[in-house]
Amino acid sequence: MSSRTQGVPGKSIEWPTLALLAGCYGVWAIGMTWAAGWFLPLGMVMVTLAAALHSSLCHEVLHGHPTRARRLNEALVFPALTLFIPYLRFRDTHLAHHQDAILTDPYDDPESNYLDASDWERLSPWMQAVLNLNNRLIGRLLIGPLVGQVAFMASDWRAIRAGDRAVLRGWLWHIPAVGLVIWWVTALGQMPVWAFLLASYAALSILKIRTFLEHQAHLRARGRTVIIEDRGLLAFLFLNNNLHVVHHMHPKLPWYRLPALYFANRDRYLARNDGYMFPSYAAIFRRYLFKAKDPVPHPLWRRP
Repeated sequence: MSSRTQGVPGKSIEWPTLALLAGCYGVWAIGMTWAAGWFLPLGMVMVTLAAALHSSLCHEVLHGHPTRARRLNEALVFPALTLFIPYLRFRDTHLAHHQDAILTDPYDDPESNYLDASDWERLSPWMQAVLNLNNRLIGRLLIGPLVGQVAFMASDWRAIRAGDRAVLRGWLWHIPAVGLVIWWVTALGQMPVWAFLLASYAALSILKIRTFLEHQAHLRARGRTVIIEDRGLLAFLFLNNNLHVVHHMHPKLPWYRLPALYFANRDRYLARNDGYMFPSYAAIFRRYLFKAKDPVPHPLWRRP
């Protein structure tokens, strides 16, 4: 069952995604203006949820949705609502991550949260303590966006210094994308800057819930990708990417078709990923809020 056969033959526009984009921007704009002026916490919640959803919509775009025109798709998500991650860098690193053979590899998988054991041993005790905290769900929520951003920017800075023009271009295009958002916040918004920054950080924290255990160290690539059978608010904000093994097997399939495909073939997908499954995000919170899901040094990898 390939991603091509699961597509929508003859349809060049995915209207559910376009409608969701419009709704996302509408909620964000109302949160920044009327709602923030009427009751600031309400405005902050709306901005947080809209920014998290916008990141998931960016994920849809980099996989070729909602139209067949790449530049049009990318223009639709141009404003950097989450402020910190350049779209072009997100696109390039995420597509590199989609090689299942390298999933969780501390060197080749750009989205891996594991370190090589030898690199881990060279870290200072305080840095190990930070990363151990970040390996618990509570830590991923509180410091995860900061830890991830520092590591991401340090890696990109090294690439830019080494002459990687693609990385530099990604950050240069990010300047007007952030500038547009800053203009809105200062010229039209009714939310204090501190509240906007806090809401944006909270959006990144929500996204860290999705990435917390969507991949695990496993001898076989097929067993590294999770299924979380959640149908609630978080599943919606993540655009059903909690059914992650389905997405990895059919990366061109739009978000709104993933649940039907999964539940019609549930046993097949759970056999595919060796049963790496959780019934809900609530179950994950109960199990891992204060407990590490696995060690920071990759348990199956050590550089020769």
